[in-house]
Amino acid sequence: MRYYLIAGEASGDMHAANLMENLKIKDPEAEFRFWGGDRMLQQGGTLVKHYKNHAFMGFVEVLMNLPAIFKNLKSCKKDILAYDPDVLILIDYPGFNLRIAAFAHKQNIKVAYYISPQIWAWKENRVHKIKKVVDKMIVILPFEKDFYAKHNFQVDFVGHPLLDEMKKREKNFDEADFRKTNGLDDRPVVALLPGSRVQEIKRMLPVMLKTANCYPDYQYVIAGTKHIHEKMYHEIMDGYDVHLLIDKTYPVLQIAYAGMITSGTASLETALFNVPQLVMYKASEISYQIAKRLVKLDFISVANLVFGREVFKEFIQNDCQPEKIQIELANILEKEDYRKKMLKYYALLDEKLGGEGASERTANSIISLVYKT
Repeated sequence: MRYYLIAGEASGDMHAANLMENLKIKDPEAEFRFWGGDRMLQQGGTLVKHYKNHAFMGFVEVLMNLPAIFKNLKSCKKDILAYDPDVLILIDYPGFNLRIAAFAHKQNIKVAYYISPQIWAWKENRVHKIKKVVDKMIVILPFEKDFYAKHNFQVDFVGHPLLDEMKKREKNFDEADFRKTNGLDDRPVVALLPGSRVQEIKRMLPVMLKTANCYPDYQYVIAGTKHIHEKMYHEIMDGYDVHLLIDKTYPVLQIAYAGMITSGTASLETALFNVPQLVMYKASEISYQIAKRLVKLDFISVANLVFGREVFKEFIQNDCQPEKIQIELANILEKEDYRKKMLKYYALLDEKLGGEGASERTANSIISLVYKT
């Protein structure tokens, strides 16, 4: 079968790649064409456009880049028609993908949507459009199935694909060798994960560095992403005693004692690595004010949402200040009972998130959609 996939950021690239791997097992004749990234490219097929060239975040940033977005939509639609896939697989990235879903539906192309837009957080009325243009919605969070059921739409809950990705981490990991190879000493490591987009890194990394500067008994390691030029990291790091390791997020988390994490997939990854953490996020003021009026959530981190409580603290917008974050970092670094309480919740995450096998279950769901008569 011919599969056309669209992923708009690093996490979508990762989950789409694992899905492609499972599709190839179940469909040896599988052909792929996609918008995505390096992980998907490793699975074979044709990369049409890399996500780093079309990923825009925040209301203001999207408005500033509308001409580029409309151009991408137009070229994507044209490319889909030329490829004539058996199924279109959309991975998260709702601003772009819901428009593509509507187009594909009009062309009688079957649409599978993997990783639901967070319409349970805001824009709940989008559910009516989804019901019209998506043939199969595949969700990864346990409460999402109930949300869609409330709107009389049957979806497949497959569990969280990060659990599959965690299986791939190095089992015979040699911490001493990793430290030596990367110039790290024996001090406990605090992982700094400033995000995967330029805008995030420019906003979050300076706050992290100002906070880290206050605790010299620990060493600080920035887990950088390879599609961001190292020069930008080094310009921000200048004057700070900190290490930068590119494309080594999981090994960094394997040795981390604590983490300062930009909200997103990284906070869930950090929890699954059993690393006590604090989460932070800061958007442009206009984007924040718009989101504040629209979003209906008590928390922004998946783990906190799954548990329905503040397992770890979140520092958002005006609270995202070094002075406030320093107090919480001290709690995480120095209070053993505080750390144990967080880790106790972490231990329940695997079961809460549905266990391993999400990528395989998603492949089964998509193949069943294509062959459904």
